[in-house]
Amino acid sequence: MSETIKAFGTEAAKDDLKAIDIKRRDVGEDDIKIDITYCGVCHSDIHTARNEWGNSVYPVVPGHEIIGRVVETGKNVSKFKKGDLVGVGCLVDSCQTCDSCMDNLEQYCENGWTGTYNSQDKHLKGQQTYGGYSTSVVVDKKFVLTIPENIDEKAVAPLLCAGITTWSPLRHWNVKKGDKVGVVGLGGLGHMGVKFANALGAHVVMITTSPDKAKDAKELGAHEVLISKNQDDMKKHASSFDFILNTIPVGHEMDPYIALLKRDATMVVVGAVEPLKPFHGGAMIMGRKRIAGSLIGGIKETQEMLDFCGKHNIVSDIEVIDMKDINKAYERVINSDVKYRFVIDMASLKN
Repeated sequence: MSETIKAFGTEAAKDDLKAIDIKRRDVGEDDIKIDITYCGVCHSDIHTARNEWGNSVYPVVPGHEIIGRVVETGKNVSKFKKGDLVGVGCLVDSCQTCDSCMDNLEQYCENGWTGTYNSQDKHLKGQQTYGGYSTSVVVDKKFVLTIPENIDEKAVAPLLCAGITTWSPLRHWNVKKGDKVGVVGLGGLGHMGVKFANALGAHVVMITTSPDKAKDAKELGAHEVLISKNQDDMKKHASSFDFILNTIPVGHEMDPYIALLKRDATMVVVGAVEPLKPFHGGAMIMGRKRIAGSLIGGIKETQEMLDFCGKHNIVSDIEVIDMKDINKAYERVINSDVKYRFVIDMASLKN
């Protein structure tokens, strides 16, 4: 059985998003039904809606930064109750049996995790999953997160993608008090990287090509700003960073940033899901330096991040929009015209 609900999606790569009806499964024994209050807008939403990664199945209903209230639970659900404030991020299922899943790293599920949208739906045959640009969602209890009630509900939404994407590498590489941490790129990911690194006690350096971002970076928690186009300043910082979080979303020159790393230090790429420009192996070999990658986080780690945010009162900097303005918002994201994430007020779809 299924229920028909309101959503916003697109039926072709070149079409705008518009109001459509979609089907949600009935609440099963292990399921939670969530009334969606807010949904963040991620650049991945745009890539998928416009088939820029070549794997979109239409219709596409984006949205994997979902905040809402529990309205119904299955009989096997004990952790959540009606009225609880909850979240759903980028994943709604995984095999639960492979080594990665057993290690609470569902994002690396070896049998293929199920994305919140544009994945094959295991429960409704012949349908793909539909995301949070909708009035409600039904999700397995293992993939529902508890949201701290003390932080701004709407500004929590981007934590479920931009937040965990930056938190996971900072924790995995054990960034700690006193470390010198560089964050490359001040956008949706970068602004969260600055906030988290600062809260973890690091000395945070925002690395950017734009001098006009210096004031914002310092307000977000950066202790210094390094303009990467300034060769003299880059030389002053050479071989001095314990860790660099690289959030640049497109292919770019890597050598300038490799030169900033200390011996045995790591730069983690989280933004560029595309080919990088060739870089010189010698700079890595001579300092035993590492370039690594990282993808969101598992459910356990995402909950730990949310609890940390509740304790330290950390949320994203957002601009709230109505559902009808989503197509304009997409163009603004592409033009980097948002500080730093859009969040949709889903009451505007319901009404």
